[in-house]
Amino acid sequence: MKISPVNMDARKKLDLRAGDTVRVYQKIEEKGKVRLQPFEGLVLARKHGAEAGATFTVRRVSDSYGVEKIFPLYSPVIDRIEILKRSKTRRSKLYNIRRQAIKQISKRMKMMFVNIKSEEKVVEESKEEVVVEGETSNEAPVKEAVTEEAPKEETPAEEPKKEEEAK
Repeated sequence: MKISPVNMDARKKLDLRAGDTVRVYQKIEEKGKVRLQPFEGLVLARKHGAEAGATFTVRRVSDSYGVEKIFPLYSPVIDRIEILKRSKTRRSKLYNIRRQAIKQISKRMKMMFVNIKSEEKVVEESKEEVVVEGETSNEAPVKEAVTEEAPKEETPAEEPKKEEEAK
């Protein structure tokens, strides 16, 4: 006599721990048909042991957004659970991974900001280059920036004038 459509003994023996990478196949009913949709991610926590209300939390990153789902262990909506990879962890709940992800994202954003600023400097330096007299480009007019001027090279015509002024 079968009470539940789920093989409870198999799910109870499934050694699911925090740190495991799993693929959970969920049954989804669309237009009268049932299809299986996999959700692959890292198990953050397992709660309530092997009792009837046992749950486990799976986190994955999808399109740079962290997505977490809490699955009941004995739910008939879950077709099967595959353990893809085991990781040795020192915690039973891996909620700190959320904070680590935020830190990594903020570091990337800072690096992007620094790269953008350095690119702006390069563009400004290229705008300060000397433009040939009378010629303009199709771009917007270049604003002249005040910069330190290099000493001018003296031409032979200017040298006699300076000698006369010195006398």
